[in-house]
Amino acid sequence: MNQAQTVTTPPLVWLVGASTGIGKALALRLAATGRRVAVTSRSRERLQALAEQSPVAGAIEVFPGDVTDTRGLADVAAQIESRMGPIGTAVFNAGDYEPMGLEDFDPDLFRRIIEVNYLGVVNGLAAVMPFMLSRGEGRILVTASLAGYRGLPRAAPYGASKAAVINMAESLQPELAMRGVQLRVINPGFVKTPMTDKNRFHMPFLMESDAAVDAIMKGLEGKGFEISFPRPFALIMKSLRILPHRLFLALTRRMVDGR
Repeated sequence: MNQAQTVTTPPLVWLVGASTGIGKALALRLAATGRRVAVTSRSRERLQALAEQSPVAGAIEVFPGDVTDTRGLADVAAQIESRMGPIGTAVFNAGDYEPMGLEDFDPDLFRRIIEVNYLGVVNGLAAVMPFMLSRGEGRILVTASLAGYRGLPRAAPYGASKAAVINMAESLQPELAMRGVQLRVINPGFVKTPMTDKNRFHMPFLMESDAAVDAIMKGLEGKGFEISFPRPFALIMKSLRILPHRLFLALTRRMVDGR
C-alpha cells in the first residue's frame, strides 16, 4: 500500500495596496516565488487585471477593500482566512501623497493623508492581529518611508503620517514579538510610481519599482525590524536624524530657498 503523500500548501500573503506601483510589482514577484497572494485595494478592476497577469495561474486572488473602512477591512481579512486559509504574512502598503507648500496649507489634506497612510495601517493591524495572535505566529510588514525620519520641506502631511507609522510599529513590536508575531517596517526612499510622479524636484537615488521589490524580497528573508532602501539614501537620512535642530533646519531652509 502506498503511503499518502503530504501536500504542502504554499504560504499565503495578504497584500493591501496592490493595484499600482510597488504593491503591484510586489504581488507579481510574490506569486512568481510560489506564494499565494490575496490582494486588496479599492479598485476591483485593477486587482482583476493584476490577477490575470500572475506568472502562476490562480496564485493571486482578489479581495477589494478600503483601508479607511475599519469594519470593511476586518471583513476582508475574515473572507481571506475563510476562503484561502491562515494569513501567514500581511503587508500593508496602501498610501497617498500630495506635496504641500506653505501657500497651500490645507487641514483637509492632512486628514486625507492620515486616514490612508496611518489609520489605514491601524485598520489593517486590527483586522489581522486577532488571527495571528490566536495562532501565536505570523508576520506583519507596514510600509512607512525614509521621509518619516525627519520633517522635510513640502512633505508635512506625508512625512507626519509616515513618522506616525514608524513610531506606532516601534511601540507595538515588543508585545507582538513576545506573542510570536513579527512586526517590521519597510522604509523606501524615492521610487518611481504614480505618487512620486507628482514631484517637481530632483529626487536623489530614484529607484524603479522592480528595484524596490528586489530590496523588499531580500529583506523578507531577514529578521531585522527595518527594511530600508536604497542604502546610500537610507544612510544619509539616518545621519540627518542625529543632527542638532540648528544644523538640520539650516539645511532644510536651503532646500526651500533652492526649490
